[in-house]
Amino acid sequence: MKTIRPQNLEDDHVARPEAVPSRGTKRVAVIIPCRNEEKYLARCLDSILANDYDLRFLDIVVVDGMSDDQTREIVAQYAKRFSNIRLLDNPQRNKPAALNLAIEATDSEVVMRIDAHAEYESDYISRLVRGLDEYDADNMGGVRVTSSGEGAWQQAVGIAISHPFAAGNAVYRTGVKSAEPREVDTVFCGCYRREVFAKIGLFNRGLLRTQDREFNLRLVAHGGKIVLDPAVRCTYYPRTGLQDYARWVYQGAFWVFYADRFTETRMRSSRNWIPPLFVAWNLLAVVIGLFAPAYAAMATAPIALYWLTAAWFSSREAVRNRSPLLLPFLLLLFSVTHYGYGLGAWAGMLVSRWQGKAMPESPSFPSSWGQAA
Repeated sequence: MKTIRPQNLEDDHVARPEAVPSRGTKRVAVIIPCRNEEKYLARCLDSILANDYDLRFLDIVVVDGMSDDQTREIVAQYAKRFSNIRLLDNPQRNKPAALNLAIEATDSEVVMRIDAHAEYESDYISRLVRGLDEYDADNMGGVRVTSSGEGAWQQAVGIAISHPFAAGNAVYRTGVKSAEPREVDTVFCGCYRREVFAKIGLFNRGLLRTQDREFNLRLVAHGGKIVLDPAVRCTYYPRTGLQDYARWVYQGAFWVFYADRFTETRMRSSRNWIPPLFVAWNLLAVVIGLFAPAYAAMATAPIALYWLTAAWFSSREAVRNRSPLLLPFLLLLFSVTHYGYGLGAWAGMLVSRWQGKAMPESPSFPSSWGQAA
């Protein structure tokens, strides 16, 4: 990871992240995949419409996975008021299908993915679109700030999602101390040049999760450049139920390892192996305790160290936020994160090996689609 300087700009301009970008004139497709998002969609759309980007150049496409709540009615109401908002049906009800449908249904110069579970600052679109040229980037992204919600439990979920002990070096989740934009291997959602899709194809249809990660890694492997600008921010509203959180962690890990069925892209770094190896060590420690009790203390030492570390980070956050309940809540969430990720990783590996390769081709554009009109 390295910080970068913008193209053809004075150095003193970079040091002013508060500078407001001018209203843009590039045509931007704002793609919002969703299903049953009646609770969040309106605030997401409001934040997009409140952006300082010229609305005449925004094509806002909500791709709905046949919702059975009020999501479609909400989109219809907005579409009556704003001519640049439209609804696409996604009968396959998954994100890669939604993204590919919208990309094929639009012809803008820039393609921006938006998550319905977030609100976006007023300069979100203009900064990312401008950044594509300033930093000669193929994809731009910002920092995802997790909402602390209401009450100690929701606050704990927000902290766990963005804490380095749980999120590792995913800087779009943890944030960065420096205001300097930097090259990264992936970002939240993403703001792409359209020609990127002509070069490397669309999102992998087989990946119901992690499709954005695979696409970004594929982009980098083809010589693309992804830049994170810390001055660009959105507020993310996570699902805060314990069962939902555990499922989110498990499925995320499952698909990182199960993805081998559908892609040759190298999906994992060394940090992705730590939780599954830790889970395996826990099982090994049980076996050693049963059959070689003389070595039980040695086998359980790394596990004890883990729990001490988790307790340390949990207590620090409890003290920093002056909320004693954060200690047990974070201890639980950190353990669910690491053990859940480890179990999901093993499940993904085993199922992938058992089922074997299934390599659906990612659809490609005709060569004439490479350049925006």
